[in-house]
Amino acid sequence: MEGAFNFFSLFCLFLLLLPYPISSLPLCTDLGAPFSPQKPLVFCPYSGNVCCDSAKDLQLQKQYEAMNISDTACASTVKSILCATCDPFSAELYRAGTRSRPVPVLCNSTGSADSLVSKQATSSYCSSVWDTCQDISIKNSPFAPSLQGAGTSQNSTSSTLTDLWQSKSDFCDSFGGASADDSSCFQGKPISLNKSDTLPAPKGMCLEKVGNGAYLNMVAHPDGSNRAFFSNQRGKIWLAKVPEQGSGDSLELDESSPFVDLTDQIHFDTSFGMMGMAFHPNFAQNGRFFASFNCDKVSNPGCSARCACNSDVGCDPSKLPPGSATDAPCQYHMVVAEYSANGTASAPSQAETAKPTEVRRIFTIGLPSSSSHGGQVLFSPADKYMYIMTGDGGLKGEGHNFAQNKNSLLGKVMRIDVDNFPSEGNTDLWGNYSIPRDNPYSKDKEAQPEIWAEGLRNPWRCSFDVERPSYFVCADTGQDHYEEVDIITKGGNYGWPAYEGPLLYDSKQSATKNNTVDITNPIFPVAGYSHSDVNKKEGSAAISGGYFYRSTTDPCMYGSYVYADLYAGNVWAAAETPKNSGNFSATSIPFSCAKDSPMNCSTVPNSRLAALGYIFSFGEDNNKEIYILTSTGVYRIVQPSRCDFTCSKEVKTSASPNTPPSSSNGHHITIQFLFSKCVRLQLAAQRRSRCKTTAIADENLGSHIALSCFYSNQVLHMTETTGAGGAHAQNKNWSRD
Repeated sequence: MEGAFNFFSLFCLFLLLLPYPISSLPLCTDLGAPFSPQKPLVFCPYSGNVCCDSAKDLQLQKQYEAMNISDTACASTVKSILCATCDPFSAELYRAGTRSRPVPVLCNSTGSADSLVSKQATSSYCSSVWDTCQDISIKNSPFAPSLQGAGTSQNSTSSTLTDLWQSKSDFCDSFGGASADDSSCFQGKPISLNKSDTLPAPKGMCLEKVGNGAYLNMVAHPDGSNRAFFSNQRGKIWLAKVPEQGSGDSLELDESSPFVDLTDQIHFDTSFGMMGMAFHPNFAQNGRFFASFNCDKVSNPGCSARCACNSDVGCDPSKLPPGSATDAPCQYHMVVAEYSANGTASAPSQAETAKPTEVRRIFTIGLPSSSSHGGQVLFSPADKYMYIMTGDGGLKGEGHNFAQNKNSLLGKVMRIDVDNFPSEGNTDLWGNYSIPRDNPYSKDKEAQPEIWAEGLRNPWRCSFDVERPSYFVCADTGQDHYEEVDIITKGGNYGWPAYEGPLLYDSKQSATKNNTVDITNPIFPVAGYSHSDVNKKEGSAAISGGYFYRSTTDPCMYGSYVYADLYAGNVWAAAETPKNSGNFSATSIPFSCAKDSPMNCSTVPNSRLAALGYIFSFGEDNNKEIYILTSTGVYRIVQPSRCDFTCSKEVKTSASPNTPPSSSNGHHITIQFLFSKCVRLQLAAQRRSRCKTTAIADENLGSHIALSCFYSNQVLHMTETTGAGGAHAQNKNWSRD
């Protein structure tokens, strides 16, 4: 097999010749969404949704004029660089989240614009800036070494680039950069996406049934293994082994032996129970995990907290409408509690059980009604903070508008730090956590500092794109007309209750005379559907958010965001058109069960449609395979050809999963794995490619190596065959980030 590994190395080198796509959602340097300014910009040549208002535009103009640049060409260049902060992709251009930059990253090589951006650079833009301005005096130059964290402090005297930097090379080493590491660079013009680079809609989605249980949540084990946690609404969590794709096996999950049983702490009924779970990013080392659930203060003495209906938000609990909280105001609570797997095994990563004793009460809030309370929790793969999703409280037509009230935590996405706890005496928070410094309202005394985004009705399942963590997507359940998919950004306002999706909501329902809704720059959904489009017999709809599909099992689904309706008649794949634009085109796709599914999979009468029952949620494992959690069991997306769906990019590798390959002497071995590790070793290109290798070794027939790489929606297929005498191995499945 030595020739195979030489082949792998050559192929990895080939990957480096491929262009690098940016992965930037339109975001401003403060990580907020671009917006439409009330007044058009006068100084900077940007229009539409931008990252500057008229005040910032005027500030940039004054900064530019104070530089007193005499040369017209240099002045024009500096102006374009200053105004780059208004670009809707300025977060990428300035590498927001890293060190502060006075200017954007200047393209530093020919053709450094990537394949997803219209080709604009014909030479190094950074070199062009040097050549244009090297001998021109610039007062308070933004190119001073001190502003890049080097050199002495800058004074206000005129200076040229040659005064500040020894050479063009030194200048571009500091300010230049190419479109690498999934980022873009500035070329002197606004970023323009390649509109011809779009994803075609998949022909269909093929599923296999791998489990019979009805689960609400699935979380991949943080250790990167082929294990995952499943939980139900009653409050039990199980640790399961996930079968390899193509193995023909089902989930290894013993419902009689849960990982932890929290049912005695949880109030369970139709709308209450255990709504979410999250495992600390360092769970394999610290054993910390978290459950989000509801409790009843009447039956549980430990269930107590401030009511979300309080005087700070203009709400009187004693005046809540009948039936809002059964017998007592804020009788039911939303709780996020911490638990531990420490001490149950030699290391947390080896733990098969956990302690049901609560370690710490992270967050608690009294709920004004029994509906629309959200409850999902998850950690960001980028900043490692915990995000908590809450509904608006469900008081339809009462005019409280909790979702738009910054003093309320209802109808919000919250962002908290569970690694650092508040100091003693800090009674302003709703539990044991601290506030990240860069939260949008961390220093605003008129707002709750936990808030990351607002204007949501009842978010049901959010996820981060594992390839592009800036894509934080939430599905938000509608009231009467529309179910929506939102990209959540820092400080974003998603409109409810003034808007239901893109539609104006009935003002009589959403406001009172003293509590009107006035929203500046609401962020509208990137995808969704009207209630009238689905389930006409039931007359209702409820969205369930999913994931961006990042597995290579179905290459025609790659890059699409998958979501569904509760009533299981509709599943959508939303493709970004063009990529990285934040604009999506959603297609309702047919879905069927593979005939060789490991477990029996029913179909809708007189239809190929799989009979899924109710779709509760989605899950994703460490191989980036997507699962659908339903009332009839657990389903996984598999190769489209197993359901006779066509996908021109699919590479068929071996026989069906339930039919093991045969050979004349039984020494036929199949090894399938995701081939991304080698790419990591060379410029971390694993984020830009996904490769699958099939190796078949037979001592009589020799060895055959097939490598298929999925890169920017392309399939690259290469093979190599060597002589007889292939080595023996067991079936393996590797997946590494």
